[in-house]
Amino acid sequence: MHPGLVLGIIGGYFGLLILISYLTSGKGDSKAFFTGNRQSPWYLVAFGMIGASLSGITFISLPGSVGANGFTYMQMVLGYMVGYFVIAKVLLPLYYKLDLISIYQYLEQRFGFWSYKTGAFFFLISRVIGASLRLFVVAGVLQIAFFNTFNIPFEISVLITIMLIWVYTFRGGIKTIVWTDTLQTFFMLSAVVATIYLISAELDFGTEGVLQTITESNYSTMFDWEWQSKTNFFKQFFAGAFIAIVMTGLDQDMMQKNLTVKSLKDSQKNMFWFSTSLVFVNLVFLALGALLYMYAQQKGIEIPVKSDDLYPLLALNNFGTFAGVIFLLGITAAAYSSADSALTALTTSFSVDFLGMDTEKGNKNQRMLTHVGFSILLFIVIVIFNAINDQSVISAVFTIAGYTYGPLLGMFAFGLFTDLSTKDRFVPIIAVIAPVLSYVISSYSESLLNGYKFGFELLIVNGFITFLGLWAFSKKTNS
Repeated sequence: MHPGLVLGIIGGYFGLLILISYLTSGKGDSKAFFTGNRQSPWYLVAFGMIGASLSGITFISLPGSVGANGFTYMQMVLGYMVGYFVIAKVLLPLYYKLDLISIYQYLEQRFGFWSYKTGAFFFLISRVIGASLRLFVVAGVLQIAFFNTFNIPFEISVLITIMLIWVYTFRGGIKTIVWTDTLQTFFMLSAVVATIYLISAELDFGTEGVLQTITESNYSTMFDWEWQSKTNFFKQFFAGAFIAIVMTGLDQDMMQKNLTVKSLKDSQKNMFWFSTSLVFVNLVFLALGALLYMYAQQKGIEIPVKSDDLYPLLALNNFGTFAGVIFLLGITAAAYSSADSALTALTTSFSVDFLGMDTEKGNKNQRMLTHVGFSILLFIVIVIFNAINDQSVISAVFTIAGYTYGPLLGMFAFGLFTDLSTKDRFVPIIAVIAPVLSYVISSYSESLLNGYKFGFELLIVNGFITFLGLWAFSKKTNS
């Protein structure tokens, strides 16, 4: 694809995002930045959360993963439904009742100062790593499509990517994000549907034919009952449920969007439609993955070593200019829909949880400096990840989440499902020991547990160890 066309697409896209930012940010005050004035329409949040939840990682890695794992990812998606139900019925009522800006303020009310800071700190670590991995995906694609033509280093392309995000988020914050996420979700889903249509037409499948071909192929295997397999149904299902709880319900990024909705009832409605839609959307992504492999096989195209490269290489080099254009729009929208809200959530959490900023009359300059600081941090982490990455990005995200979100799962579970308090000063130590022990258990599981291999369910183990640690130092509350 001609570099000038790529530049025009990206420039036009970001021009539209900046226009939306200008129209939605108003005075750029702290209340709008942190809470969106609690006036966001629930259906707008629900649609935008699809893009934020899927991100560039799903857009690239999920279709590529079909070659090795088939449709087994749907086992995890089914587990998500259970997790989202818990969020709607347990966590959202709690957050609205306490009128929280940062959801980790609950930990201070329940346990104390050190628990609060520990929860917020683990979110910051989790989201910095997660957002960096997501941005790494789109930066790599833009490197192939545009920057390599001019021999521009990867580090420069990453810097430009982050600067563009900063430009349209620094004023309006979450109020702007709700609207830009909606636009980005539309572009992302449109790109996937259009790509499926183009491949089906090229291979002469037709609408009914493409469904039948995918269903009858080896790629459509959805359930794995082999106990020792990492993609075993029960491992994936329960891991999916807990991943949804921690990466949505215990994540300031995702919950900040929900808390911009005016009422609890509307927020629960948003969660219901979001979770239902996500099942069908993930099926569409997996179907795309199956078609990509079929296309490559029929055309005699060599499958790349890294499965993450399959979709971008075919879209940019084999599907024609139109397909390349919609792919670039889709991957850019998918990556930025997650990264921009993550940057806003990181700024919110650090400002509220560590700087104690007043969300009504917060210091605007201080908020902007925090925003800049996290932009720089994301840049550094992306560059580091580029140097050491040796696995599928979607796997890397969930692997890291198992270690960093586990303590949050244990802390919130202990607070919600027991009437015990704990010795607050020991909570940071417990939260560090739990991931370390989880890593040790995972490393030696095959030899100790007759070949059993931990997958994403390691998150549950991590949370359980944290729970046990809090219980070991527990005491009865006064209430």
